[in-house]
Amino acid sequence: MSSSHNERTVPQTAHTHAPANVGRLGWAAILAGAIGVAWLIGHHLTTASPGAEGPHAYAVPAMWACAPFVAMLLSIAIFPLVPAVAGWWDSNRNRLCVALGLGAVTLLYYLLHGGLSRAVGTLEQAIVVEYLPFIILLFSLYVISGGISVQGDLPAHPATNTAFLGIGSVLASLIGTTGASMLLIRPLLHANSERRRVVHTVIFFIVLVSNIGGSLLPTGDPPLFVGYLRGVPFLWTLRLFPEWLVTCGLLLVVYYIWDSLAWRHEERKDIAADESQRTPLRVRGCVNLLWLLGVVLCVGLVNPETELIGLGFRPFPFLREMVMLLLVALSLRTTPAGAREANRFNYHAILEVAALFVGIFLCMQVPIEILTEKGDKLGLTRPVDYFWATGALSSFLDNAPTYAVFFSAAEAVSRSATEGVLNLIGGGHILENLLAGVSLGAVFMGSMTYIGNGPNFMVRSIAQQAGVRMPSFFGYMVYSIGILIPIFLLVTSLLVR
Repeated sequence: MSSSHNERTVPQTAHTHAPANVGRLGWAAILAGAIGVAWLIGHHLTTASPGAEGPHAYAVPAMWACAPFVAMLLSIAIFPLVPAVAGWWDSNRNRLCVALGLGAVTLLYYLLHGGLSRAVGTLEQAIVVEYLPFIILLFSLYVISGGISVQGDLPAHPATNTAFLGIGSVLASLIGTTGASMLLIRPLLHANSERRRVVHTVIFFIVLVSNIGGSLLPTGDPPLFVGYLRGVPFLWTLRLFPEWLVTCGLLLVVYYIWDSLAWRHEERKDIAADESQRTPLRVRGCVNLLWLLGVVLCVGLVNPETELIGLGFRPFPFLREMVMLLLVALSLRTTPAGAREANRFNYHAILEVAALFVGIFLCMQVPIEILTEKGDKLGLTRPVDYFWATGALSSFLDNAPTYAVFFSAAEAVSRSATEGVLNLIGGGHILENLLAGVSLGAVFMGSMTYIGNGPNFMVRSIAQQAGVRMPSFFGYMVYSIGILIPIFLLVTSLLVR
């Protein structure tokens, strides 16, 4: 945890992505999404679902069939760290090839062990039911929040930085960890541009804004939206408020003390420069706040499994996704010129997520099916079991599929329960305390490494481009283990309630 002047170097510019053709790419993505949604609506309205019986009407897959899922997650974890393949892996086209290849292997397994109907049913479950709503939500939050530009230069006092992190922790649940991270990381770095000791600020930002802050709504973090797609009511996650409040509060206190000590050791000339260069914050593209609110309301109110409040009819499939794409189109149309360019906005990060997750959602069907059938035999029976088991995997694997796997395990354990259960929209139930353990483990421990959650690497990259010398993969873990494990042990005690 060095506090030397080497924390900041000359800003890197070689890997910045120009915001050229932002409009064309955005409109092309919306058009492609709209065509896909229209086709899927027609498919649902004119044909019976080939996966109506579900893959569970067949024999449970063998354990070795999880190999594509394991290979997919190991690719995400290891390829960026191996110099020989890191450059090749940086291409979204190559990521997509790996994802589709491993996904095709999974579909081939279902074809050979259940026939065409089972393969098609699995494909529909993975892509139509789970992946498409997931990626359209992330795309909507990413593009709309990218049109809000926060500029200015405040004095980087410990109180100022703590306020940034606190506000980001709240925004993360409302506009998503990705949206809040992209909105606030650049103004925070700009405010601290005269300071030398900045690494700890970026690390706490990743922990709070890119992960733990997004615990209160399904729009906050991808794992919670996966739960929403699986029938968890939209407002159920507010039940996690005590754990969110205690964890965020403790982290903000620790950060304030840490940053106060770092502030005292800054060079006087750097402090003087920071104090003299003040520019009030100016926000451009505020109209996008309206479109972000529209996305949140859309997710909460437009659900094909329930009637629209006050209207007395059930939304047709993918109406929610169509409305979100419409809000993205309105954002691209109404955002003031230059706002996205000021954010250096581009589509690279969301295309990376789209490329990787199409493979993840296909490959994870096997372990989910196995855990759904055999999850009650894993020996996980308490909330703390699910918190640490889900969290341990979420630290090194992406937390959204990890959540899905342990959600299925908890659902299997809950099958015979009659008390303390949450009725899922669309049928079935799950023990609430087990669901709390899964949710908190996935969201909280996604912050343990750079690869636990999508925004982590994005924030690290932006900080490095700003000249901050971020720690290595294992160097980051020295920080995260020292800071977070004691606090997570306290969260464990809260779970027993």
